[in-house]
Amino acid sequence: MLGKTSYNWDPTAQRHETESSKLTWKTLALGSATVLSVATLWISWRPLGTSNTNFDSTFSKAAVLQECDRLQMKAGAPAEFVSRKESDRFVPGTSAYLLKNATVWTGGKDGEQILHETDVFLDNGIIKEIVPTSSRRFDSLKKEIRIIDLNGSWITPGLIDMHSHIGVFPSPTTMGTFDMNSWSGPVLPGLRSIDAMNTHDALYNLSIAGGVTTVLILPGSANAIGGQAYTIKLRATRERSPSSKLLSPPFYPNGSAFEEGGKLRWRHLKQACGENPTSNYGGSRMDTYWAFREAYEEARKLKRAQDNYCLKAQKGLWKGLGEFPESLKWQSLVDVLRGRTKVHTHCYSAVDFDAIVRLSNEFEFPLAAFHHAHEAYLVPDLLKKSYGEPPAIAMFATSARYKHEAYWGSEFAPKILADAGIKVVLKSDVPAVNSRYLAYEAQQAHYYGLPTTLALASITTVPAQTLGLDHRVGYIREGYDADLVVWDSHPLALGATPKQVFIDGITQYPVAFVSEKSAEAQAPPKVPSFDHEANDALDYNGMPPLNGQTFPNVLFTNVKSIWTGSGYQDLQESVGTNETLGQVLVDSGVITCVAIDCIIPRPPIPGLPPAPVIKVVDLEGGSLNPGLVAYGADIGLQEIEGERTTNDGPVFDPMVGRVPGIAGGEGYLPRAVDGLQFGGRDSLLAYRSGVTRAITAPAHEGFLAGLSTYFSVGASHRFEKGAVLEDIVAVHVALGHYGRMPYDTKSSISTQIGSLRYLLTGNGVGEIGKCFSRVLWGENTLVVEVDNADNIGALLALKSEIESISMTKMKFTISGGTEAHLLAEQIAEAGVGVIVRPSRPFPITWDKRRILPGPPLSEESALVALKKANVTVGIGVAELWATRHIRFDAGWAALESSGRITQTEALLMASTNLEKLLGVPDYEVSNDLVATKGGTILDFSGKVVGVISSRRKMVELF
Repeated sequence: MLGKTSYNWDPTAQRHETESSKLTWKTLALGSATVLSVATLWISWRPLGTSNTNFDSTFSKAAVLQECDRLQMKAGAPAEFVSRKESDRFVPGTSAYLLKNATVWTGGKDGEQILHETDVFLDNGIIKEIVPTSSRRFDSLKKEIRIIDLNGSWITPGLIDMHSHIGVFPSPTTMGTFDMNSWSGPVLPGLRSIDAMNTHDALYNLSIAGGVTTVLILPGSANAIGGQAYTIKLRATRERSPSSKLLSPPFYPNGSAFEEGGKLRWRHLKQACGENPTSNYGGSRMDTYWAFREAYEEARKLKRAQDNYCLKAQKGLWKGLGEFPESLKWQSLVDVLRGRTKVHTHCYSAVDFDAIVRLSNEFEFPLAAFHHAHEAYLVPDLLKKSYGEPPAIAMFATSARYKHEAYWGSEFAPKILADAGIKVVLKSDVPAVNSRYLAYEAQQAHYYGLPTTLALASITTVPAQTLGLDHRVGYIREGYDADLVVWDSHPLALGATPKQVFIDGITQYPVAFVSEKSAEAQAPPKVPSFDHEANDALDYNGMPPLNGQTFPNVLFTNVKSIWTGSGYQDLQESVGTNETLGQVLVDSGVITCVAIDCIIPRPPIPGLPPAPVIKVVDLEGGSLNPGLVAYGADIGLQEIEGERTTNDGPVFDPMVGRVPGIAGGEGYLPRAVDGLQFGGRDSLLAYRSGVTRAITAPAHEGFLAGLSTYFSVGASHRFEKGAVLEDIVAVHVALGHYGRMPYDTKSSISTQIGSLRYLLTGNGVGEIGKCFSRVLWGENTLVVEVDNADNIGALLALKSEIESISMTKMKFTISGGTEAHLLAEQIAEAGVGVIVRPSRPFPITWDKRRILPGPPLSEESALVALKKANVTVGIGVAELWATRHIRFDAGWAALESSGRITQTEALLMASTNLEKLLGVPDYEVSNDLVATKGGTILDFSGKVVGVISSRRKMVELF
C-alpha cells in the first residue's frame, strides 16, 4: 500500500511578506536601472493632455526631445538584467534556500537540458547558483541557509498560465465581482484588467498548489478590442493589492512608461474575433473587422502626428508646434503599431485567422498569440503569413465543441502545430478550465502526441518567450526569478503534485501532503502513438470518422490482466526463465478462453463447415478493463453547447413559469430518453476512451430536471440492439442557485425544499405525482443536484422527516457534492450516496466555496473523506468534452489517495457505483469490457483499441 508523506518545509516561513514590498512608489520612481533626468521625469509624470507649449523654456524643449527619443525605444529586457544581485520583488527577511540533490528540468537547450544530482541555491528572490550536488559549500556565505535534500525529486520552472481571468472572473463568482467584460462598446483599448482584479479569488492559492506561479490576466472576449492585460505573480503580498502582484509592469503608478537599460517593458493587449463580439454587439464578422480597421486607422493617424511633431522638434521648428499629440484612448494601439505591445487575439476559425493576419499586415504589427485557436492546426501556413514572426497558439489540450467555432477542435492539434513549427502554449482560460491543473493540460497534450520537451515548454518557456519575460521566468537559470516547483513525480505523470512551490524565493506552503509515487512515475510517461489518428484529423479536415469496425471473433494476445468484476486477474506467468503474457478469445462478445495459449479453431477441413475467421489483436502488455459509465454532463442530449438547435434543450422550470397544459401542466415531468441523440462526437470520443454506457437526465436550468435514461454510448441509433438499456432510471431535481450564470437565482432554497416536501408527501399530480410516489416507497431513486453543505443538511433533514412520517425508506443520491465532505458522517448515516462532480473540486460559485482541496493542501480529497465515512461514492463529470477523461479521473483519484482508494475501488466509482447510485436495476448492469494496448485504462500508457459487448454480440475495434 502506498504511504502518505507530509513534507515539512519551513513551519515558520510566511507566505506573506515580512516587510513592505520593494515594489513601492518610491522604487518605481527612482529604483529603475536607468537614472532618469529631471527633465525626463517631469514630462513622464505630467498627466496626458497637459499643455506643454512654452517652448521658450530650454527645460521644456529638452523634455520634449527626450519624449521624442522615447517614441523610438523598443520593448525588451536590458542586457544586464540577469547580472542583478537581487530581484525587484525580493522581500527582506526571506530565507535563503539550498535545494540539494534535485533532478532539474531547466528549459534550456530546447527543453533537452536535464541536470541530475544538482543543487539549486535561492537567495534575494533569484536563483543564485546551480551546481552539481556537493561540489560547492555554501556555509562560507555567513548567512542562515535552509537546506532541503530533495532525494532526486524533479524541479521545473514555475508554471505560466498565459490565458487567465483570475481576479476579473473570481471564484466564487458573485454579481458584485464579475468584472471580466465591459459592455460599453466593441473597441475599448483603454480598459485595463488590473483595474478589476479582485484580490479575494480562491484560485490565487489553489493555482499555486498546482505549480502555477505567473499568469497573464486578460480582459474578457466580449469586445473586438477588450483592453490591456497584465502579468502577475500569484503569491500573496503584505500590501494585498493587485499592483503589488504585478510582474514587470510597463508603467509607473501614475501611468508613465517604465524604462530600464534603454528598453521599455512590454504591454499586452486583448483582442477577440468570431462569435463573441458578434453575439454581444449584434453585428456580423464584417462589422467586427471594420471596427478593428477603423480603430487601427485612428491609431495610425495619431502615430503619424506624433512622428511628424517630433521630426519638427528635432529640426528645431518650434514655432507654432503646439501641444504634443496624444490620446489616452488610442495610445495603447499606437504602441501596437510601434511594436511595443504583445497582441493576444481570441480567435477560433480559419476565416477569423485570415482576417486578423490580413489586419496585421495592413497595419504592420506582429501578433504575439492566437488564443483558443481550435482550427489553427488546419491552417499552419496561413499563420506563418502573419506580419513578423508567426504567432504562438495558446490552446486547450482537449476542450472543444462547446460552441460552433470550437467544433473542429482536435486533441492532436498541439502535436500537429508543433510538427509544423508553430509554438504551442497550453493555458487554462480559467474558469473554463481550472488553472490549478494547468500541468494536466500539458499531460493530455503529451498523451496525444506532443513531445515531452514541448509539453513541458508549453507551460513554462514558450509562454515566457511569448510574454517577453523569458529573461526572468520560464527557465531555471542563474539570475532568474526564484520561481520553482518541486514535484512528487515527473511533471507529465498523471496526478503529478507539487511538494513545494517557490515564488520569488518564498515557500508557498509550510506542509505538503502528497502520496508516495512509484519509480515508474519518476520518468516521463510512455505514451501510445496516435500518428495515424493525427493524420486522419488532417485528412478529414478536422472531422475524422470515429466509428470502429465490428468483429464477431477476436483473439487478444499479450494480455497482462483482465477485469473480473471485482478486480484485475493477472495473466502474466513465469514459464522457465521467460515472462509470458496471456491470451483471451472472444466469440460473439463472450469470452470463451482465458489462458497462456488459447487454442485457435482448426484450419479448414474438406467436407466440414469453414472455421470462423478470427481477428488477432496484440495488446502489447495491455489489459481488458471494465467499461466505464458517464454521468453529469448532457451526454446524448447535446452536440454543441452554444448552439441550441443541435441540442435537446433545457426543460421548463415550473418554479419560474407556468408549464403549458399540452406539456402536462402541473404534472409535467420530462424524460431524457425522448431527446436522446446518438452518434455525437463527444459521445463517440468518450466511447473510444472506454466509456461504454451513460446515464443522463434532461438538460435543465432550474429546480426540475426530470427522468434520466440509461443507454449505450457507442450505439448509432435508438433502434440498435442494446442502444437504450433502460428508458427511465431516476428522478432528478436541483437544489441551489442554478441558472445560465453561476450567480443566477431563480427560486429560493426554502421554496425548493418546500416543493420537494410537497411532492414527497403525495401532493403531486399526473406523471410527477406518480414518480415521486415511487420515490417515497423506495421504488425510484431521487437524485438531487446539490453542492452547498447547508442545502445538503436541509435535504437530509427533509428525508428523515418524511421517512419518520411515512415509515418508508427512500433512496436519495447527491450529485455534485462539492461540500459533502463537511457532512460525510451524516450522509452515511442517512444512507445517501454521493456522485462527486467534478471529481476534483472547483469553487466557482458560492455554493461550492468550501472545498476539500486534496493534496498538496489537504491530506484527504473529498472522495477519500466520503469513502472513509462509508458513503457510496461515484465519479461524475461537469462538462461534455471532459467525459472522455473519466478514465484518468479515476486513475488520479487512486494515485493521490495514499492507498486509501485502490485501483479497483476507483474503477467501481466510475462504473458500477454510478449504476447503483442512479438506480439502474441489477439485471441491467452491463459487463462490457474495454481493451487497452500497452497499459490499463487508468494510466497514460494505455490506449483504448476496442470494446467487447455481450449485448451486441461483437467486438468493436478502433
